[in-house]
Amino acid sequence: MNCLPPQAVAPLLLLAFAGGLVGCVGSNPDRAQSELKVPGKWKGAARSGFPQRPLNTAALPKWWERFHDPVLNQLVSTALQNSTDIRTAVSKVRESRARRGVQAAGLFPTVDAGFSARGERTDNRNTGVSSSENYGASIDMTWEVDLFGKQRQNIKAATEDLREAGENLYAAQVSLAAEVADTYVSLRQAEAQLAVVERTLASRTETTQIARWKEEAKITGSVDTQQAISTLEQARAQVPSLKQTISQTQNQLSLLASLPPGALDKLLARSDKMPSPPARIAIGIPADTLRQRPDIRAAERRVDAAVARTKSAVAERYPDLSLSGSIGVDALKAGRIFSPENVAASIAGSLAAPIFDAGRIRQDINIQSELESQALIGWEATVLTSLSEVENALIGIQRTAERLVILEQALKAARQAEELSTQQYEAGLVDLLVVLEAQRTLLSLEDQEVTTRANQASAHIQLYKALGGGWSS
Repeated sequence: MNCLPPQAVAPLLLLAFAGGLVGCVGSNPDRAQSELKVPGKWKGAARSGFPQRPLNTAALPKWWERFHDPVLNQLVSTALQNSTDIRTAVSKVRESRARRGVQAAGLFPTVDAGFSARGERTDNRNTGVSSSENYGASIDMTWEVDLFGKQRQNIKAATEDLREAGENLYAAQVSLAAEVADTYVSLRQAEAQLAVVERTLASRTETTQIARWKEEAKITGSVDTQQAISTLEQARAQVPSLKQTISQTQNQLSLLASLPPGALDKLLARSDKMPSPPARIAIGIPADTLRQRPDIRAAERRVDAAVARTKSAVAERYPDLSLSGSIGVDALKAGRIFSPENVAASIAGSLAAPIFDAGRIRQDINIQSELESQALIGWEATVLTSLSEVENALIGIQRTAERLVILEQALKAARQAEELSTQQYEAGLVDLLVVLEAQRTLLSLEDQEVTTRANQASAHIQLYKALGGGWSS
């Protein structure tokens, strides 16, 4: 039986000693717990009329399809495929995966290979010319043994960073889909407002013409005519501003889809209708939202990564075991490198433990512990924000629905008033001011109705976003 060479005994003794130390190490700090209380149901669910049935997660990835607008569907699909923000998020996932690979490589030995060659020529008066050659090759290995789990905790932290990057990708999809839909609603709102103004221009142009005829017939003076012209031009002045808004909103949609201005004009011209939100949404309970929203899950991953880094900092207190080894060969001829004259091998181990570092390790642990606390506070803030966003969206849906009912009644009366006042003015029964006031009231109410319908659609969009809809793996 072969005995171990003396140089191999010391590393084995060090390894045995370090193994004994493992049993003396206390458990690392556990993950901090939050005291945040999540409500069991939504405050505004009953008022909004939405049932709190379990959240339909299957319908959330493509919630915009529930608006039944093919143009909107195409816009969101194009944006999700082309967006520079999404592509950047995907690249960050790949970066995080590579960083985790770097950390994982630290668990394994490092092996290097080397080759050397040396030649000498000596010209001696007595012995003449002599020459010699020497060739060598070696393989060297170094390995830092992860005795106390410091490297494994770093790998765990990198794994959580990778998961967070994935959740951030999903969160980017959620934000992008909602922003595209909201911008699209703004476009349709501006177009509808322009249509209202153009209808008003037609009625005010007719009123102005009647005022001119009455002035020519000496029935009224020029004051009526000038007042009619003034209100006509006031309405006309809104047209350039609305057209500007329409063009800029179209460009904004192209930007969201990472396309040049004008690239979506043909698609947008296929329709001019305001998207109609669904009548009912199963909003689930707050706990469903916490599971569905990728930004909350990303915050959880940040907490887990911070916990792992705290444990890695704690492991700095304990010894490090390093092993190194080498095997080399020497030959006098290059062709005999594989049949060498000399073979040398060595193995060494070292065990180093911190004794005095002026509190550096302790302060590093404190730093990581505070970063862990900050990550937990960030998670709480994200949860509170999500709960608030859902409640605000439910309030928006409820109040816009109530406002629409009131506006529909007011619009019905305003249209009748405008029609009757015009007829009475033509018959000479009322002054022009009555007609102009009726027209102004009708224009204002029609504009409010368009704005409220847009706000209603936006509230539904914000609700879908707040529920964590719009992402897909």
